[in-house]
Amino acid sequence: MLINKNNMKIKFYLVPFLLLMLGFSIAQAQDLKDLRVKPDSSLNQKEAGKALNVKNINVPIPKLDLEVNYWKHWTKLGVNFNQAAFSDNWQLGGINSWAVLGLIWHKSEYNKNNFNFTTELDMKYGKIRNEGQMAKPNNDRIFWDNKLSYKLSKSWAIYTSFTFESQFDNSYTYAKNADGQDSITGVKSSFMSPGYFTESLGLEYKPDNTFSLRFGTGTARQTIILDERIKPRSAAAYFQRYGVYPFPKDPTKGTGDKFGIEEGKNFKNELAFQLTAILDRNIAKNINLKARYNLFADYQDMNDPAHRLDATFSAKVTSLINVSLGGTLLYDSAMDGNIQWNQALAVGVLLNLPK
Repeated sequence: MLINKNNMKIKFYLVPFLLLMLGFSIAQAQDLKDLRVKPDSSLNQKEAGKALNVKNINVPIPKLDLEVNYWKHWTKLGVNFNQAAFSDNWQLGGINSWAVLGLIWHKSEYNKNNFNFTTELDMKYGKIRNEGQMAKPNNDRIFWDNKLSYKLSKSWAIYTSFTFESQFDNSYTYAKNADGQDSITGVKSSFMSPGYFTESLGLEYKPDNTFSLRFGTGTARQTIILDERIKPRSAAAYFQRYGVYPFPKDPTKGTGDKFGIEEGKNFKNELAFQLTAILDRNIAKNINLKARYNLFADYQDMNDPAHRLDATFSAKVTSLINVSLGGTLLYDSAMDGNIQWNQALAVGVLLNLPK
């Protein structure tokens, strides 16, 4: 067997080096063991045995002046004006005329928890004058609706409401005099003649903010006539006041009932069922449809309810210019046995607040 002497020398010299490295490792391990701290000991021997002193620091919190506003308000102010003029020698038909309409609409709404209170005021007054005729009201309404409701579920609520309706100006009957001009022959209606006060209690279905349906199972309405010129009278009472009979050919015939109020009275109270549907929805960009339908059925005569539908399409041309098409369908046998209606197309200035 051959032994390489050079290899033996190299291995011999490596032995001291390996022993030195092993000793250094053992010493280093011993030093790290000595540096370990027992769990129940203190890192700082000088502070050992002393209680830990923790200071409370109060961080100042600024006061925020925040209030929750449960109210929302909307207001519309508008003026519409129409005018037409023709020269004296104009041969193609037409008549000089002008018409003006002013409107004020306001709505306030209060919401807190399940309670809701809504008040809405709608006032319109307009006049029209054609050449050779007197200026006459062409749109005249005061409408004020107040509703308090409490939510029973997401879409249903119990509600109570109070509504007032009347008009601003007198509405006359006219006839032509000997000169062909208009002359007033009587008064058809005026402020608080009639005036309507309606109180209602029932259930409301409101699936979203654009539509609601009220079922007023407990509804009372008071009709008032304060103008003595409009008050219904018997033939004798009419003759005593005016010195003539309302129907000279029949001296026994009085004026008859007016607005459902009997002769000799100026007040009527009714208990009824009322159904009210309200829609206020944007059907396209800058086009809004607002409609209100009301059914009023007296419990004493459920077969002859009164119906009223008010609807208005409005289109926003600019931030101020507005075009509207509106109308009313009305059937109330206490006023007339046939359907009444009106319609108006207008262009004017409409200011929305808040913008």
